[in-house]
Amino acid sequence: MKIKILGLSVILIGMISTSCVSNKKYAQLEQKYSELELIYGSTRDDLLSCNSDVRNLQTQLENANNVNSQLRTDLTDVKNALSKAMDQNSQGNVNISKLVDEINASNKYIKQLVDAKSKSDSLNIALTNKLTRSLNTDELRDVDVKVLKGVVYISLSDQMLFKSGSYEVSSQAKQTLEKIAKILKDFKDFDVLVEGNTDNVPISKTNIRNNWDLSALRASSVVQVLQNEFGINPARLSAAGRGEYNPVTDNDTEMGKQRNRRTEIIITPKLDEFMDLIDQAPAEE
Repeated sequence: MKIKILGLSVILIGMISTSCVSNKKYAQLEQKYSELELIYGSTRDDLLSCNSDVRNLQTQLENANNVNSQLRTDLTDVKNALSKAMDQNSQGNVNISKLVDEINASNKYIKQLVDAKSKSDSLNIALTNKLTRSLNTDELRDVDVKVLKGVVYISLSDQMLFKSGSYEVSSQAKQTLEKIAKILKDFKDFDVLVEGNTDNVPISKTNIRNNWDLSALRASSVVQVLQNEFGINPARLSAAGRGEYNPVTDNDTEMGKQRNRRTEIIITPKLDEFMDLIDQAPAEE
């Protein structure tokens, strides 16, 4: 466009220089020139605008290509994740099946333990009731029977069992021990621990060194009466001395000391039955 205008200008100049142009013709040419210059300016502005639009479109195209490339990458990642998830789901189904089998085995084992405990609890209640009914009113003052955590405790007062500082079982106490022995024979699946306890007053006997000795000797005396006089299987029996170190109350009063001077017959289910159940527990992997 610029070349055309220049060419026209040259022609006009030539015409002016070679011939005589009227004022009217010259004015027409000059107006045409001005119009052409306006067209040129408008066209140039349009060209600049077009160039700008082209650059913007190129930028948008580049961005679109980048987005498309990222989408392709994301699609590949999704496909890989889906494939991995499907593999894991297949493995998960196997693991769930295995877990169900383990739960069923554990439930069976727990039921065995619950049944064993229920049986033990029922026997403890029966033993306690039978023992309590067999004792008379006087004996119940010196004998305390209770069940704690599945174990039967028969607490015999020192006053009933022994003379002061002695470990020989009194004849009166043997009558009570005979009643206990009869019930123990009915419950052959229970072990029997006899445990001696004293207060904190030191013993002053030449043949007994201290309260450890006294408590152990008293427990041993009760065990031997149960075995030798009332026929309890010695394989079920154990004797232990706790000395003054297992008090049920403080030793600040005479009543407290009297309560602490006691011998306990502790009756428990045979542990080998529970150990057998433990051996049957489902193995952990």
